[in-house]
Amino acid sequence: MKARVLYIKIDQNVEVYNTRVYMEDIAKLYSPDTKLVHDLNHQLVKVIKTNKDVKYSFSIMKVVEMIGKLYPDVEIVNLGETEFILTYNIPKKPNKIWEILKTFFVGLVVFFGGALSIMAYNEDASMKDIFDKMYELVMGSSKSGASIVEIGYSIGITLGIVIFFNHFSKFKITTDPTPIQIEMRKYENDVNSTLIQNDSREGKIIDSN
Repeated sequence: MKARVLYIKIDQNVEVYNTRVYMEDIAKLYSPDTKLVHDLNHQLVKVIKTNKDVKYSFSIMKVVEMIGKLYPDVEIVNLGETEFILTYNIPKKPNKIWEILKTFFVGLVVFFGGALSIMAYNEDASMKDIFDKMYELVMGSSKSGASIVEIGYSIGITLGIVIFFNHFSKFKITTDPTPIQIEMRKYENDVNSTLIQNDSREGKIIDSN
C-alpha cells in the first residue's frame, strides 16, 4: 500500500491568542488525503496555562512526533522551519487613543530627529557659505536673502526623503517594502533566532521525547 504524504510548513514565529492551540493555528498542512488534513487541523497541540504574554520554542520534531503517534503510516515532508517560536498574546481590546498618542509621539521624534540631523550636517558643511558662493559665481552679485538655491535644496531634501522611505502618508511610490519595514523584519528575525538559540542552550525547546 502506498504511504500517504503530508506536507507541513511552519513559519519562524507563530502568534496565537487562545490558550488552546490547535495544529491549524501553527501549521499549514497539505495532503491529497483531505480527511487527514481536516483531522490534524483540529488536533490539540498545547494548552497554555498562564495569564501573561509568553513565548515557547518548539522543535519540528515535536510536531512530527505528535502526528506520527496518530498516523504512523504517514510520510511527513517539512517545508518550513526546523525550530520555531510560539508566541501567545493575551487578547486585548485596542485602545485607539493610546495608539494615536504613540503614533504622534513617534512621528515627533522622527521629525525633530531628522530635522536636527539635517541642520547639524548643514552647519558642519557650512552650506550657507557654499550657497552664497554659488549664487555669486552664477549671478555676479551677492544675494541679500533666500534664493532659488536654498529653495531648490529644500525641495530636493523633501523629495529625497519621500523617495527613500518609499511612501508619503498612505501613498506608496512602488510596491517594494519600505526601509523601515525591511529593518523591522530583520530585527524580528534576529529576535527569533536569539530566542531559539538561548532556549536550545538551556534545554528549554519543546522537542520530541
